[in-house]
Amino acid sequence: MAGSRGVVIAALFANGAIAILKFIGFLLTASPSMLSETYHSISDTGNQVFLLIGLRFGGREADRQHPFGYGKAQFFYSFLVSVFLFGIAGWESLKHGYHVLTHGGTEAGGAVKFLGFTYQPPVGFDLFYVNVAVLLAAVAFESYAFKKAWAEMKRQMAENDWGGIREAFRKTSDVTTLTALTEDTIALLGLVVALLGITLARVFDEPLFDAAGALVIGGMLMVFAVALAWENKRLILGESLPADEEGRLRTVIEEADDVDRIVGFRTVYFGPEEALLSADVEFRPGLSGTELDERISAMQDAIREANSDVNKIYIEPEV
Repeated sequence: MAGSRGVVIAALFANGAIAILKFIGFLLTASPSMLSETYHSISDTGNQVFLLIGLRFGGREADRQHPFGYGKAQFFYSFLVSVFLFGIAGWESLKHGYHVLTHGGTEAGGAVKFLGFTYQPPVGFDLFYVNVAVLLAAVAFESYAFKKAWAEMKRQMAENDWGGIREAFRKTSDVTTLTALTEDTIALLGLVVALLGITLARVFDEPLFDAAGALVIGGMLMVFAVALAWENKRLILGESLPADEEGRLRTVIEEADDVDRIVGFRTVYFGPEEALLSADVEFRPGLSGTELDERISAMQDAIREANSDVNKIYIEPEV
């Protein structure tokens, strides 16, 4: 999981720097979109901390209480990221944008309510260019993090022969990289929306465009939160390998020497890129104990060669 750790660390530094830049921009301009983007980047920074905790905890060795290791910890912490932090950032952005829209808008540079306080930004700045400069710098930082996450996802897609990002999203068990890539994607989209909102507000002299941008950003965050939560839920509950991959592994077993038929077949993920396979296999009658052991060992090697994620294999010979 070294690739996942590198992706998360890159995103942590990028999002931390972006959060500071956006908050400075908000303090200078009182822009609703900038405040929403600040919430977003603070959320993303917290996300990376949770993902690093999941990586560290999930890498612990197996023990008596957890005989298959702690890999599912990464599913749990990724689930927390999707629900807790994304949900908070999305809700705060929606609430702030809705408040400004329903109260007739807030002029750029005017007083604004922030965490229960009324804040009056300083004067003397060209507020539009402050926001543009901050958002463009954020695009640069976020593009770096996105490039790292995308490179790791492309590596996994090539390794597993996945046809595209949709298939990867549905089949991957590396929720850490998936979460980081999703964050970076929605962050770049949010930056585009924020830039569009403040530009339209400037061109048409209508601050409601800025508030509408905050509303759109909040909606995007909450939609992606639900999608990520769903993907993590399936793995926390113990999902099997994809049907096509199970079919390929069944074929490996059926074509092994002296196999008559498969009586039972089960797979389950117990960590990112870590799966268990259990099969009840009926062998040709008359095999000696030594021959049976040889057939099972050869079968296990073939299964691992067909799918490197399957690192726990239990073959039960049936009479």
